[in-house]
Amino acid sequence: MTLRLLVILACTVALGRAETPSEAALALFKAQRYPEARAAYEKIAAAEPKNAGARYFLGVLALRRSDTDEAIRQLEQATILAPTNSEYFAELGGAYGNAAGKAGMLAQMGLAKKCQAALQKAVELDPANLGARNGLLNYYRQAPALMGGGVGKAYEQAEEIRKRDALMGASVYAQLYLSEKKYDQAFASLETYLKTAPDTYVILYSLGRTAAQTGQQLERGEQTLRRCLELTPGTNEPSHAAVHWRLGNLAEKRGNPAAARAEYEAALKLDPTFAQAKESLTKLK
Repeated sequence: MTLRLLVILACTVALGRAETPSEAALALFKAQRYPEARAAYEKIAAAEPKNAGARYFLGVLALRRSDTDEAIRQLEQATILAPTNSEYFAELGGAYGNAAGKAGMLAQMGLAKKCQAALQKAVELDPANLGARNGLLNYYRQAPALMGGGVGKAYEQAEEIRKRDALMGASVYAQLYLSEKKYDQAFASLETYLKTAPDTYVILYSLGRTAAQTGQQLERGEQTLRRCLELTPGTNEPSHAAVHWRLGNLAEKRGNPAAARAEYEAALKLDPTFAQAKESLTKLK
């Protein structure tokens, strides 16, 4: 049988195969048709009570609509059904963290401990789960020592992230330094990465954001943000509207409200729903 015929047969089989309910639900989720995805996963969960994937996506969808209680319920079920899935525990840790942020003092402590435990389990199951490590880093950075927090522990996670992903490592180190007001080190972390990859969009943006937040290295911050406008942001990276908003922040730091106004208006022209730009424009004197 020729290679060409094999390819034709393979394509025919693929085209003829019916899409499974899970595949159809995932396609809806990826297309951001979230209400339809929710209905599809609810149908799967009803038909297959032990389908961990359906529970996981129902939890993720609940988080998207800010229903934290439902998210926790679904994600807890997902981790029970699939106790070796690192990503399920990582998402559950995030849900506990969201709930803790809205809870009273007593409930907050219990939820915080659950958040830490879930994230630690995620990392234990998959040391390369950088999202879970970043979640732990933020937990350690914010939580008091009484609840297992500590800056030293946060830096340990930052280093583990850096070992596995230099790009993400540069970003998390910069954020850690910023939280401690170690501004020189924050800039240095980003600049070090740019020496090897000068057109890395998210690092260029991070440097501009750092300048806007600290009021330092304003000229360099503007330079990197202008470069962002010449590049195309990747998936989940800050948009050009966000870049214009940060340029407006820099202009305000320099005492130039006219330039700031122009940048905020440029941001809103690109994204009329950009809340931060709207707020900044309203507050501008």
